[in-house]
Amino acid sequence: MIGLESSVSPSGRGAPSPSGRGAPAGAVAELYRDLPAPALLRAMIRRVFPGRVAVVSSFGAESAALLALVAGVDPAVPVIFLDTAKHFPETLAYRDALVGRLGLTDIRVVRPDPARVAAQDPDGDLWRRDPDRCCALRKALPLDRALEGFDAWITGRKRFHGDVRATLPTVEAVDGRVKINPLANWSAAQIERFGRARDLPRHPLVDAGFASIGCAPCTTPITAGEAARAGRWRDFDKTECGIHNAKWTRQ
Repeated sequence: MIGLESSVSPSGRGAPSPSGRGAPAGAVAELYRDLPAPALLRAMIRRVFPGRVAVVSSFGAESAALLALVAGVDPAVPVIFLDTAKHFPETLAYRDALVGRLGLTDIRVVRPDPARVAAQDPDGDLWRRDPDRCCALRKALPLDRALEGFDAWITGRKRFHGDVRATLPTVEAVDGRVKINPLANWSAAQIERFGRARDLPRHPLVDAGFASIGCAPCTTPITAGEAARAGRWRDFDKTECGIHNAKWTRQ
């Protein structure tokens, strides 16, 4: 089920785990960081943070693998989708198709605050003038709101993306929450093999040369030999949208 944002607090399923609630985020990260992806997801979803963990997904080029693994543990885990109002139509269609295919039951579509958008980006071209502010408005601030009440969240970041992701841990503590990156050490080839083995649908723009897919104005295809994320913010000195930055860096 895909729903509009009404309440973005956890559903409260399951009993609290003594190893999660109240435990320092850093301690949890240290304890579970060496688990492989399937075991890590089972531990985080079922034992450590039952009812208190969410997935954040862009439903982009590599999203199917992580979402399939999560659905195999619990298809009712909340999946947060940041609807920036700048996505490719193909992404929205792919989201709906993948949700149906995997049986995910709690998709939370989170949108930027309309008043903030009217004040800061009335013409819808902030991305052209200041992409960092645009990402803050349409992604970082809405995600901060959506994660309220959750103790942990799951991302699809991987080391092979390069740049600041090259040394990404599988579990980290950021802003008092645990951030889980279960596919951090997977390669592009592993993602591809997993998708084929599970017969997962591909994002329709992948075959058009899009290796990393975000908002339409700031995403282009890549050419042979370019890094997977080279098509993101191509003409700007920017490699990340900012949702993974610690809050103090966004002040």
